[in-house]
Amino acid sequence: MAGNPRNGRPYRRLTIQQRALLMPCWICGREIDYSLTGYAAQRSSWAFTLDHATPLSRGGDLLDPANARSAHRRCNSARGNRTTQPQARASRRW
Repeated sequence: MAGNPRNGRPYRRLTIQQRALLMPCWICGREIDYSLTGYAAQRSSWAFTLDHATPLSRGGDLLDPANARSAHRRCNSARGNRTTQPQARASRRW
């Protein structure tokens, strides 16, 4: 397959379908600001991104709706390719 598969029509369709569900972030549980689109969404940590429950680098399917999740941009980036969710940090060092 030539090029980036995330630029293809099937991936964009999956992203649109997931966004239309208006689900909260599956990682932190907080609401996602779905009003952010275009350049504002690229700049905001709280904007919607499509995350994969099983990371693609761990064998997850790019186009499987059962693997698609709604996430904040910052939560998705913090999780990386781990299969577990990052733990909340303590308010201070003990």
